[in-house]
Formats: sequence, structure tokens, C-alpha cells
Amino acid sequence: MNYLSIGLESRDRVNNAIGGGIPEGSLVLVEGGTGAGKSALTARFVYGLCEEGTAVGLVSTQLSTGEFVDQMHSLSYDVVDHLLDGHLRYFRAPTEADRPLLHRLVEPSPLWDARTVAVDGFGSLCRSDSWFGGQLGSGDEDRAMERVIGQLDPALAADKVVLLTVDPDSVTERALRPLRSAADVYLELRSETVGNNIRKKAMVRRFSGMQNPVDDTIGFSIQQGRGLVIESRTIA
Repeated sequence: MNYLSIGLESRDRVNNAIGGGIPEGSLVLVEGGTGAGKSALTARFVYGLCEEGTAVGLVSTQLSTGEFVDQMHSLSYDVVDHLLDGHLRYFRAPTEADRPLLHRLVEPSPLWDARTVAVDGFGSLCRSDSWFGGQLGSGDEDRAMERVIGQLDPALAADKVVLLTVDPDSVTERALRPLRSAADVYLELRSETVGNNIRKKAMVRRFSGMQNPVDDTIGFSIQQGRGLVIESRTIA
């Protein structure tokens, strides 16, 4: 099995915390509420992959390209060169209207030329999709999610890594269950306030095919000018 390193070993301990890389052909689920750090963790993965020479396609439901570049710059993740040379392809998915967003996501496009595809705000994309949104609350959203996951199978079979971030409040629990079950790597993010500090942690619920031991719990912070910093680690 081959692994995609997220690099930056001389800068932080993130790659080491996840066992040295993400197995090829993995579906990665990053789940957490508002402010839990989903976008920051995705930014770290994307930047590290690009620095290691892995082509990445990134879809966001939140930021324009300019806003994305500014956010990455604030974390000292300079992606401008990667964008200019086409190594990183960035797409914003508008969710203001009722559109066939999921169909457009999975159809063949330059996005899927990349070795890793990340969708930051996948839950919002599902909720805003003209078909899937109508399934929420119907009792059939689990089958709808299974259908969406099935459309990702060709990419996973081609050894691509697909990373999806989901706010559990954006979809129903019933819709989330198939996604959690199908994920090869499942990270649940939590955030809590202790005094004047905000503590974030990633609970590693599943990590199939790990290269090296993976931490059960990864404490981290997001620091201006430094990016994502590992604060504490708990290893099984």
C-alpha cells in the first residue's frame, strides 16, 4: 500500500500524528461543528500535500479564491505558486440556490485530474443540492447518501484520496451514518473553551491501513502566522 505524506515534518508534527501519511484510495471524513477546525485541518492537509508534490483539487462552499489565498497566507501556507502552476486547483461551490451540486461535483472535470480531492463543506453541498436536500428528513437520506458514496467509488478505485468535511448540523444523523461507515479515515473534531483558551482536538475514530501507529486523540491549535500546531497527543 502506498501513502500520501502531508509533509512539513520540520515545521509541525501533524504528519507524524497520522502515522506518516494517508493511504491511497482512502475516503477521509472530517466531522465537526462550527469552529471545530475543519477548514484549518483541511488547509494543513492541502498545503502539505502540495508541498510534497501531490496534485490537489479543493472545493469550498465558503470562500472565494481571493479569500482562500488570504486565509492560507494568514496561516503561513503560501499556495500562490501551487495555484499558478496548476498543482492546486481551487473551486468555489455556491450554495445559495437549488442546483444539482452533487451531480456537478462527481461528473468528470479537471477537479478529478488531481490525486487528492477535498470538499470543505460537503454537508452544506448536500443540503443545498436540488435532489439530496429534498431527501433530508424523509427517512430515505441514508439511501441517498449511499448513492452519493457509490459515485465516488471510481475515484477511490483509482487510488485517489477523497477528503470530505461535514458539520453534523448541516445534515441529519441518518444521512451521516453511511458516510461514517464508509470512511476509511474518520476524524471527529471537537472544540471547547477552557478559561480564555479554545482547545481543539481530533478524535481518530477510524484509520484503516495505517502505515505507523496513529494517535487516538490529537490536540491542536490554530495560530496566526504558524498554522496548525499539535498541542497534545494520546497514543493507544
